[in-house]
Amino acid sequence: MLDDVRVNDRLTIPAAELSWRFSRSSGPGGQGVNTTDSRVELSWDLLGSDLLPLTLKERAVSRLGNRLVQGVITITAAEHRSQLRNREAAAARLAAAVAGAIAAPPRARRATKPSRGSVERRIAEKKRRGQTKRNRRADPSD
Repeated sequence: MLDDVRVNDRLTIPAAELSWRFSRSSGPGGQGVNTTDSRVELSWDLLGSDLLPLTLKERAVSRLGNRLVQGVITITAAEHRSQLRNREAAAARLAAAVAGAIAAPPRARRATKPSRGSVERRIAEKKRRGQTKRNRRADPSD
């Protein structure tokens, strides 16, 4: 069995809270795919876990809402031929999903107005462009 899943420096999901299921994969593996259980499903009960504080749990539930089924997030991996590599891939995917879900929201953008110099440069460039287009026109006096 794999050990705990490390999400970030402060958070590690213990192996006791993880649920693994194995089944036959439809992916690569040739004839062996018909006999080996290489597909991996990794589940973690996010709502039932006491690992996260309430604020982080609410943030994770709101961000992972479409991936949760009764508070449980399930990750599937079947892209490798071996069960071990699929288990590693599922654990890495779970860690990335949870890390993204509990990450602090980005700082709000502070709106600024363009500087006077940038406005003047933009208008001067528009005038130059217009003059270039006017120079391309045929002279009406010809």
